[in-house]
Amino acid sequence: MSTISNKVTPLEEYLFDLNGYIILRNVIDAHQLASANAIVDSCPKDLKTGEWWGNVQVQSYSETDGINLQQIYEAGKPFEELIDQPGWIEKVKHFVGGEGTFDWLHGPLFLDENFFSIRGPGQAIGLHSGGETGTKRTQFRYHNGHFQCGQINILMAFNDIGPGDGATMVIPGSHKANFPHPSFEEHKMKHGETKSVEGVEGAIEVYLNAGDAILFVDAISHGSAARVNDGERRICVYRYGPSWGYFRHGYRPSEALLDRLAPEKRKMVHPHEAALLPPQ
Repeated sequence: MSTISNKVTPLEEYLFDLNGYIILRNVIDAHQLASANAIVDSCPKDLKTGEWWGNVQVQSYSETDGINLQQIYEAGKPFEELIDQPGWIEKVKHFVGGEGTFDWLHGPLFLDENFFSIRGPGQAIGLHSGGETGTKRTQFRYHNGHFQCGQINILMAFNDIGPGDGATMVIPGSHKANFPHPSFEEHKMKHGETKSVEGVEGAIEVYLNAGDAILFVDAISHGSAARVNDGERRICVYRYGPSWGYFRHGYRPSEALLDRLAPEKRKMVHPHEAALLPPQ
């Protein structure tokens, strides 16, 4: 288990407020990486979008953005551990905010969505989000001395992601934008079309080593470069929001998962259900 400090530093606060993201180094250890990758390796390779592997579903937006293994926390202990991974969970709570308010009625956070993404050569995802949309679910907000963000994403690298590997791309500061990027329509995410963020002025690639993660508010404009190298890009995304949020997709945690989880993890996975449990 990682021993990286969980406290938000003044520099992290500044950079997150300024850019909309921060990079977290070495927050998943080698044992977790190996165990999680071994589980993904055991997934049948012939599964198609919409099919199930136990309680995990294969999902994609098009044939050109790879596959997502949705509800990956159902796949085994390494992914259950990531629900409240020490290297980021207190930082996520800080940026989602709500402590000391009604937002914490059911618990400190809600894990809205979780998936493992695999992309091969030629695959990418186009530009999406941006502060100008004002989307409540993904909003960036700082008020009265506290962050109050609607969705904080942890994007974890399960192998090294460098030049040519299809890295995540962001437009720093775009979480506060009042106008859409002039190239947005040309590069935006579209179902069924190959799109990437390459060529968008101001967008940068975020390179990660296996075990690193990028923490970002979903309001930032983001997407990816197209992978040109051989092999796979392997990442995992856990999306967190306030405990009063609800599931983005139609997925629900299985009873078997809920029974296995410790109380704090269970509250994050299903805070509405947890709030109705009788005292133990």
